[in-house]
Amino acid sequence: MPLNDFTTEPLIERGLARLRAASAETAELLADAAFAERVAKLIVASDFALETLCRQPALLAQFVRDDAREPLPVPVLVPEQPELWPGLLRRYRCAESTRLVWRDVQELDDVDAILAGSTRLAEICLQVALQALEQEFAQRHGVVRNTDGAPQRLVVFGLGKLGGGELNFSSDIDLVYAYPEGGQSDGTRALAAEDYFARLGQRLAKLLDEPTVDGFCHRVDLRLRPFGNAGRVALSFAGMDQYFQREGRDWERYAWLKARAVAGDIQAGEQWLASLRPFVYRRYLDYTALDGLRDMKAAIAAEVARRELADDIKRGPGGIREIEFLVQALQLIRGGREASLRERRLLPALHALMQAGQVTPADGQALAAAYRFLRRIENRLQMLRDAQTHMLPEDAGDRGRIALALGYIGWPALEDSLQAQRERVSREFAELLAPRKRRIAADALSQYWRGLPEGSQADTLAAAGFADAVGADAALRDFARYSGVRSLSDAARARLDRVVPALLDAAAKSPQPDAALKRALALLQAILRRASYLALLDEQPSALARLVDVLARSALLAERLALYPLLLDELLDSRVAGPMPERTLMRKQCTAALQDEDPEAALRLLNECRLALSFRIALAALDQRQPPCDSTRQLAWLADEVVSAVLRMAEAEIAAAHGRVPGGRFAVLGYGSLGGEELGFGSDLDLVFLYDADPQAISDGARPLEAGRWYARLAQKVVALLGAQTAAGRLYDVDVRLRPDGAKGLLVSSLASYTEYQRERAWTWEHQALVRARGVAGDAALLAAFDGIRERTLSQPRDPEKLREDVIRMRARMRSELDRSDAARFDLKQGEGGLVDLEFLLQYLVLRESAAVPALLAPRNTAALVRALHAARMLTDETDQALLAAHSVFLAEGLACTLDRRPRLISRTADVMAACAQIQLTRERFGLESGMVGDQTSG
Repeated sequence: MPLNDFTTEPLIERGLARLRAASAETAELLADAAFAERVAKLIVASDFALETLCRQPALLAQFVRDDAREPLPVPVLVPEQPELWPGLLRRYRCAESTRLVWRDVQELDDVDAILAGSTRLAEICLQVALQALEQEFAQRHGVVRNTDGAPQRLVVFGLGKLGGGELNFSSDIDLVYAYPEGGQSDGTRALAAEDYFARLGQRLAKLLDEPTVDGFCHRVDLRLRPFGNAGRVALSFAGMDQYFQREGRDWERYAWLKARAVAGDIQAGEQWLASLRPFVYRRYLDYTALDGLRDMKAAIAAEVARRELADDIKRGPGGIREIEFLVQALQLIRGGREASLRERRLLPALHALMQAGQVTPADGQALAAAYRFLRRIENRLQMLRDAQTHMLPEDAGDRGRIALALGYIGWPALEDSLQAQRERVSREFAELLAPRKRRIAADALSQYWRGLPEGSQADTLAAAGFADAVGADAALRDFARYSGVRSLSDAARARLDRVVPALLDAAAKSPQPDAALKRALALLQAILRRASYLALLDEQPSALARLVDVLARSALLAERLALYPLLLDELLDSRVAGPMPERTLMRKQCTAALQDEDPEAALRLLNECRLALSFRIALAALDQRQPPCDSTRQLAWLADEVVSAVLRMAEAEIAAAHGRVPGGRFAVLGYGSLGGEELGFGSDLDLVFLYDADPQAISDGARPLEAGRWYARLAQKVVALLGAQTAAGRLYDVDVRLRPDGAKGLLVSSLASYTEYQRERAWTWEHQALVRARGVAGDAALLAAFDGIRERTLSQPRDPEKLREDVIRMRARMRSELDRSDAARFDLKQGEGGLVDLEFLLQYLVLRESAAVPALLAPRNTAALVRALHAARMLTDETDQALLAAHSVFLAEGLACTLDRRPRLISRTADVMAACAQIQLTRERFGLESGMVGDQTSG
């Protein structure tokens, strides 16, 4: 069929004639017209495959049998015949590659399978060749052993497409050699480990790469090793660590992102790669990755222009490299925080980015389609003559063959499809690298900043909207003189010079310009040495705008951002503005933090998890995206999950030292705002510890302890871990004074002693505290036993008058000691008609009525208790709604005070006074006004 000025018939006839002449068997096979037609497709697509079939005609018989479904047998390299090794490997590689051509041309496998097949072929050749060479070296030099006498093997890392499992048909293979540690071989011609493995690696490369009469097996590229061609051929793991700590460059993060141990001691290699992860994936959102990408793209663009590579489908505009860089850049930015993005293979990585919301489904699907399209053309270009090329052919005949083999009517049709795909890729890549649209700071503010520390005038700040312009000017001058600013690199200083004017502009337009600026400068001082955060604010104007908004409205969040800049990541998390995390997600994230085998690292990760989740809750509260009670309940849930995680850590540590107590059980109880699921930001945790075990029981470890001491150690460890200082702060302050007998009592109570205490010796106020108590962590059966004790204690018969007097006395005593109200301000918690008055009212009614109304025993939080009392007809509809509204007002005011780091002394607004009045009125209705018990405040 004519194709432009090219005709395929002569090509096909010549190819079929050569095959018929190769052997009688192939001539017989080609007598089948249908099979001959299929072979003709192969001939059009690949001169290389035709040549291989002429040399190894028996391959056609397999193609007839199973359509080349099964891989070919792996060659055996006999130690006594090393001269045969090169030929065996090269013929095997040609035969297996031809099998892949057949599967591709006949459309029996998709491009993903062909790439995976090419990768598998390279791995097999590496492993077979290395194994043979290792035997040879062992006979000549012995085996390398470390200082403990353990044998060591070479580790072969595959980078690039080999590491990613997506090797193209005629690709070179990027290898890096390493070995676990130094030592010496144990043979008669001993070598130091460095020389031994360097020679072994060089022999491996030569065995695969050197051209012979059979061609080559695989081209080997060792230039990606540390220090490139100037570096050692093989490095110990310690040498690799030292290099990446001191010398590692941005482009190497892209290279090692795909790295995989492919031959030799694969297990040791994978373990070392896990240790390299912090170099590849930074712990925080890392927008500095875009700088490295821009540099690489600029270098490639210069090379494309210099060498006229516009028709290069790998490096040219809209080519394969741009898709790879786009996906890898997004992986590097977020992979330190999101483990699902740490993927070597491109298409699964792209899918993970779609799942994480970093690439839209439409864009992701389009990029995946473009990638497969380009990789298929790349393979066909290379299949034609087994050439390592990515250039579209200039020859009309080659163009026609490729188009026809791919199912197009001619080259123009293929070129149109290719151009459409490349344009789509170019748009996406340009969007990633394009500077984000910034709100241009006023020229006056930019000039003001650039004039500091000596020039500029405070009048500029006053004109912009800063009330204390002189103070702001002084703070900015001090910041400009700060040694951390003066010692910045040129690149970091350029970023700062873009970020500061934008911050000034945004602060000036915020509700509190002066506060926003003061807090922003504190944050900038904290992150100056962390290039990734300056890059985030520079690359993501939306993050900067959101940051200033938060700084202006919340002193607490500003303080946390300055102390823990990792929270800046949360400002860019798409989930921040969405639904709040459910309890199951909190549990999953806290559990994930414990996967690190290093206890200190696990505790830091748990702190980071708590910080991030509480920050999201705080943002929702600040933006009033959910009712106050939802925020306090979520904070309590988070504390529950953190305590559960810490308990697991503590149990593991105590058990490692002392074993476990047979049949013993342990539980953690939450009292106060934790128990009532009304926890505030920065609240401490009121905890009580219970255990149940045979009094004579002893732990079963190497250093046994009797049960009481074992559980006391466990409780101490839980408290210590919760309060331990890490790089991400402390988890929680803990208050254990609500335990039986208070500060004089034991830290942990047995179930029996706790039961006896509640029944015989507890004060009325302790029974009040029990109303809000609940189990938060530990053994389910013991927590159920606690619930039983609580219910029996709360529902025991009481003298109503004595109960009322006890409650009034205790409340009066607390108010006299703790109420900070004055004529202008109201103490939200302790003031008359405040939160504690409402809590005492509800607790009094539960203690008085629960014997007759068991439904009052279940609720712990204030709103649920109000509703339960209403359901029991103890509160009217009007009172029920009024108390709920009052509680909501107080919660909202309390959260607002905490978020802005203000004491909970609030103005006596109409809403606040109405809430107080309603609580006071309800207390009076139930006889809880303090005047009825005189001046008695004891007990």
